[in-house]
Amino acid sequence: MSKYKLFTSESVCEGHPDKVCDAIADAILDEALSGDKDSRIACEVACTTGMVLVMGEFNTKKYIDIPGVARRVIKEIGYNRPEYGFDYNTVAVLTYINQQSEDISMGVDKKEHLKDELDNIGAGDQGMMFGYASNETPEFMPLPIMLAHALTKQLSKVRKSGQIGYLRPDGKAQVTVAYDENNKPLYVDTIVVSAQHDPEASQEQINKDIKAFVIEKVVDKKLLTKDTKYFINPTGRFVKGGPHGDSGLTGRKIIVDTYGGSCPHGGGAFSGKDATKVDRSAAYYGRFACKNIVAAGYADRLQLQVAYAIGKAQPVSISIETFGTEKIEKDKILKIIEDNFDFRPKSIIRQLDLTSPIFSKTTNYGHFGKNGLAWERLEKLK
Repeated sequence: MSKYKLFTSESVCEGHPDKVCDAIADAILDEALSGDKDSRIACEVACTTGMVLVMGEFNTKKYIDIPGVARRVIKEIGYNRPEYGFDYNTVAVLTYINQQSEDISMGVDKKEHLKDELDNIGAGDQGMMFGYASNETPEFMPLPIMLAHALTKQLSKVRKSGQIGYLRPDGKAQVTVAYDENNKPLYVDTIVVSAQHDPEASQEQINKDIKAFVIEKVVDKKLLTKDTKYFINPTGRFVKGGPHGDSGLTGRKIIVDTYGGSCPHGGGAFSGKDATKVDRSAAYYGRFACKNIVAAGYADRLQLQVAYAIGKAQPVSISIETFGTEKIEKDKILKIIEDNFDFRPKSIIRQLDLTSPIFSKTTNYGHFGKNGLAWERLEKLK
């Protein structure tokens, strides 16, 4: 039995059908927030060959041209030819929008009679959310998911630049990393890349180009060994893809969006939800807390769980796991978190500026480990 532990994470390109749906949902959310910061949006999207369905519950003063937003997003992704079976010019955009339930609104909306104004917005639903950080990468993220994101991002880059002209928008990557007994990454054991392509591209050419212009550009050579295994388009053909090959839905890539399986997930998706939905905002804030605690040196790995009751501002529980990597007592770490991080929804929204239209930046290649996002700031170290 090997003394090394193998762990695998995957990522998908922006042309993946589920990510097409996430991108449309987040673009609609941003459009609402650009004109009304108090918008309440719960947007769900489905897509298939030649069709997009946008549905959900909206309370907003901003007029949203939903078909126009959807077509713009589809065009930006790169679905711009009829032969793809899904393109921005001809796709049918169906809408079915209702107002947010009054029963939810009465728990979430402002309660001006409360003494502490940070208590006057309640959680938009019950549930538990997780945050996580690890010092194994400069981004304080698990290495497998960061490598998988780097590969899919590079796939899209070489497609859009024309460097690999036969690529189409859909694609996936999967990376397996070997860890030692102390959970330190050692090397990349396996890389899997599936890239949608034009029918005339040969498997030999695809293998050569993906290795040269994708894998070798983003994976540190020090992590690759003579025994590293490569599987590039392992079925031998990937022409039919995107929503023409598979139907898409918002929220089906929650592990891609978070930590690649290194951390549990509470089950709530992110895209298309405004920040009163703690599925999104509390997961962001949990990441914020974990990253700052790990960066401060209190633990090498930190996982945080927070849970809410609908309509209530204060969480019902906060707990942590350090996996034996803590540098001070776990109870002291939890006390530091409770004293320095306010998990009430209104406080989270204010601290992370979550009424601004920033959510389209988050949709692809993970919601964590990116520069320029408020929950990735290291500002609590002191």
